[in-house]
Amino acid sequence: MEFIWILFAFACGLAVKMINLPPLIGFLLAGFLLNFAGLEASSTLDSLANIGITLMLFCIGLKLHVKDLLKREVWASTLGHMGVWSLLFGGIALLLSTLSLPYFGVLDFKTAALLGFALSFSSTVCVMKLLEESSELKTRHGQLSLGILVMQDIVAVVFLVAATGKTPSIWALGLFGLLLIRPIINKVVDKAGHGEMLPLTGLFLALGGYELFYLVGVKGDLGALIVGILLASHSKAAEMNKSLMNFKDLFLIGFFLSIGFTALPTLSMVGMSLIITLVILAKFALFFFILTKLKLRGRTAFLSSMILSNYSEFGLIVVALSVTNGWLEKEWLVVLALAVSFSFVITSVLYRNVHHLYHKNKEVIRRYEDTDCLPEDVFVQPVNTEILVVGLGRVGRGAFESLKTLSDGTVAGMDADRNRINQMQEDNENVFYGDGEDADLWERLDTSSINLVLLALPAAEDTTNVAIQLRKANYQGQIAAIARYQDERETLLAAGIDNVFNFYTEAGTGFAEESLALIRIPENTATV
Repeated sequence: MEFIWILFAFACGLAVKMINLPPLIGFLLAGFLLNFAGLEASSTLDSLANIGITLMLFCIGLKLHVKDLLKREVWASTLGHMGVWSLLFGGIALLLSTLSLPYFGVLDFKTAALLGFALSFSSTVCVMKLLEESSELKTRHGQLSLGILVMQDIVAVVFLVAATGKTPSIWALGLFGLLLIRPIINKVVDKAGHGEMLPLTGLFLALGGYELFYLVGVKGDLGALIVGILLASHSKAAEMNKSLMNFKDLFLIGFFLSIGFTALPTLSMVGMSLIITLVILAKFALFFFILTKLKLRGRTAFLSSMILSNYSEFGLIVVALSVTNGWLEKEWLVVLALAVSFSFVITSVLYRNVHHLYHKNKEVIRRYEDTDCLPEDVFVQPVNTEILVVGLGRVGRGAFESLKTLSDGTVAGMDADRNRINQMQEDNENVFYGDGEDADLWERLDTSSINLVLLALPAAEDTTNVAIQLRKANYQGQIAAIARYQDERETLLAAGIDNVFNFYTEAGTGFAEESLALIRIPENTATV
């Protein structure tokens, strides 16, 4: 049975990838095909799906800082959007009920608003996958989206307590003791080293956090998230996240397959789910309106609204509870499962082209910006910079440090990770915050003194986009970039980048040359 799941997931995932669509769309399709073929989901598949979601929330925690949740643009946009959307969709649902559409006719205001609440959540799984694939987790809109998702999770916990009538145990108060044992957790991670024990430690902490919270009557996934947040400031947080990435992605395949096993849809169910999917446009518009009113830049609001405009797997939990309590008909579970799947497809396709969409419509989008934007969105102009390093990860940071020694000109660094920039600025480094794919940044940045830009970004697609933005902003200097594979190098050169450094090949060459120097005989040494 397990092989059949893997076969369908592989075949469908590969098929959609060959037509340049995200593999998760194929995994969703595989689940529905398996269901249509008469196969049933087992407890093994459910366990894999649950572990995938738990690991994903733990990894979110590793990248999140509590102070980000306290920002007004995070909590105000979350609560404002969920409240208005629940009422808005409730009104739309009641309007549709007057048309005698299937399944809508039995709704009253209470059940319509409850359905709207279920659809107010955005998919953590879908958003995380897209942000990871585009290397935008640490960007302004990426961190904002993650903050909103976490706030939605907190609302979800409150709803589950209210809906099930199960209040947490008195022992739940002891969870605050995690703050006291945080140094012990950090010591455990330190002792884990850098090998196979590191991902095993991550699995232990994620699943341990889940079980601990579950035992005291609190949503287990929240426990994995909290433990991840406690480790976010640890020096190994990024390394642990990378070591867990492949495990998380494999387990999440089980989640996407499990959606297809919810139930077999009828033609009328498909039609109703398509109508609900179309309402995503209103969800996007509401997010965009609220975020711009909170003084975020148009680009940040546009990208965040785009990636959050989908329906969440948690909506299925809300509807399942509602069906159990007799508030909604059981058919709504199938309708919503289809709407969630369709929303994943739409968001995945649109977000892959989101930067192009923004560049094409930026003049219209900017009209909705507040003239007094938030301090975090103010551009910083580097002074008398001749060389600019974009991306200050391991490779970019190494290049930045070397250039300060090797170059006679002024070297500056730019990165989309604000925490990294703050740390480097505390060390008096010449760095500033900026997202290389932000067309607004390059248009407003004076690049006349910059002779060389080094793009040390992990994804070839992102590097290509930045190079295009630079040229469109009339940058006249040289552009260099890094690549991991030979086919990426050829793609980047074809995009107009002047020099592409294949750091796996070149690192090996440099290592060999320096090592050979150890056994070379000096020319002035006499031979006997």
